[in-house]
Amino acid sequence: NEHTKQAAAWVYKGIWRVVSGLFRVPEYPPTLPVEPGAFITSFHPSVRYLSYLKLFFWVALLAVDIALLTGWIILYIAEGQAALWLAAPVLFLIVAPDIVAYIAIHLRYDTMWYVMTDRSLRTRRGIWIILEHTITFENVQNVHVRRGPVQYFFGISTIVVETAGAADAGEGHTVGNQAIIEGIDNPDEIRRLIMERVRASKSAGLGDEKEVVHPAVTAWDDAHRDALREILDEVRAF
Repeated sequence: NEHTKQAAAWVYKGIWRVVSGLFRVPEYPPTLPVEPGAFITSFHPSVRYLSYLKLFFWVALLAVDIALLTGWIILYIAEGQAALWLAAPVLFLIVAPDIVAYIAIHLRYDTMWYVMTDRSLRTRRGIWIILEHTITFENVQNVHVRRGPVQYFFGISTIVVETAGAADAGEGHTVGNQAIIEGIDNPDEIRRLIMERVRASKSAGLGDEKEVVHPAVTAWDDAHRDALREILDEVRAF
């Protein structure tokens, strides 16, 4: 219910402050050099991406918890007293990792940032090890959108931005000259923004050659004409 959500949000804020302080996780998005008034935008993945991560969390949680519970029941049938002694440790093994994993999912989501300017794109992810990757639009060779069946169900996509020498190591990873934007619910819009900046960067400088300024030519006056007549008269005298 609403009270439970508010309590969970309050607890998570406290945990976030502890974790961010302990690991020195930046609270704000990365920065890129821009001129005053120039275009810059920063954004997280869609909240649907958080639900996408939670799905795999719940599937893994269910499998592990069922295995632990089944093992405890079998032990209880075989050795009831021993099972009772192990009830508390088994309960801890069921609950504690689930809490840690649930918090880790939210931390992963909150630490993922994408920053875009007119000239470049920067991605950031990670808690223990913070990874930042920056590419300039003038070097981009390919931008494509990919979406698996589970992503399609959640209405999210992944945008892959490749430059020369890029290597694909799987979803969610940045390898070489490749930047990956995960969990986007408006991929067409983001791809359009990127392609506009790619075209603008590649065409920048074309037709901008430095203008050659020729010295001004002064008009002929009467003094010049008189001097020219004197030269002509001397030539004819010879």
